[in-house]
Amino acid sequence: MTVVLVNIGFGNLVTAQRVVAIVSPDSAPIKRLISEARDRHQVIDATCGRRTRAVVILDSRDVVLSALQPETIAQRFPGASPAGLTGATRSRPGTNG
Repeated sequence: MTVVLVNIGFGNLVTAQRVVAIVSPDSAPIKRLISEARDRHQVIDATCGRRTRAVVILDSRDVVLSALQPETIAQRFPGASPAGLTGATRSRPGTNG
């Protein structure tokens, strides 16, 4: 099994296979999730003092805070495509769509 590491900003890496979700920190449920993870000492702050823009949730219930946008982190995953990340379809140049 090959370990794939994904850069989440400022030289910090997470194992791609362990990532369950990458979400924005703005909603109340995610803020609550971060608070509960802090209480369990399961928050890894990888923001280097900057504003948290993405929350990476791992299968171990660890929560990783990143200063990068969720879309930016998702694009760094192997095989990621911009259309696949948003659920939208993009037309190719020269096609009708």
